Amino acid sequence: MAAEKVAIVIPAYNESTAIKEVIAKLKKALKLAQINYQVIVVDDGSKDDTAKLAQAAGAHVISHILNTGSGGATATGLSYAQQNGFTIAATMDGDGQHAAEDVIKGVELVEKCRCDLLIGSRLIENSGMSKVKVLGNRGLSFVTYLLFGINVTDSQSGMRIFSKDALDRLKWKTSGYEFCSEMLWRAKQQGLRIKEYPIKAIYTDYSISKGQSNWNALNIIKYLLQRRIMELFGE
Repeated sequence: MAAEKVAIVIPAYNESTAIKEVIAKLKKALKLAQINYQVIVVDDGSKDDTAKLAQAAGAHVISHILNTGSGGATATGLSYAQQNGFTIAATMDGDGQHAAEDVIKGVELVEKCRCDLLIGSRLIENSGMSKVKVLGNRGLSFVTYLLFGINVTDSQSGMRIFSKDALDRLKWKTSGYEFCSEMLWRAKQQGLRIKEYPIKAIYTDYSISKGQSNWNALNIIKYLLQRRIMELFGE
């Protein structure tokens, strides 16, 4: 694994409360695992000290002047990884919801499982996740299956591991949270291999307050339907 060059991409919007601790825990775990890494924080137009704190914690920071959305920030970070010769990339949330150990597990697993896009699923073992969150995520995963024919348990997970092939070929058009499902669709179109592995979700009052509501799922479904219809009719 030491020969691999791994980018850890963290899209972040107003995460000054958690970002420093997230990076510190991540760096400690990656060092113990002897992984050759770089932490890349994409500050998506934050109005607080996210960028300053991330840089002080040792991350490479890319700043958006305006807020583009989770999909846009993720695309920026992965594009940087692709252009700078990283062979594996991982994405994770900046609110402390994801465990550093699960990032390492995914990075080590992506080659062993011979896949290109490895999704960290909170729903394979969903202890600690509220019933409302479980219902919302399963609903969006079902919509992802209906629209695109992709069967995964946690289509909205922010923890994803990308092979070099995925970094080179995977692109999407939406910039909000709907990009999570669109990414799976584009991966399928590109013939990339998609798999899942179980991760735990760390829920605090802060991470719960930062999460998207189930009502936003309606907007996600609307955008996905629009995108699907447009492409069906050749736009």
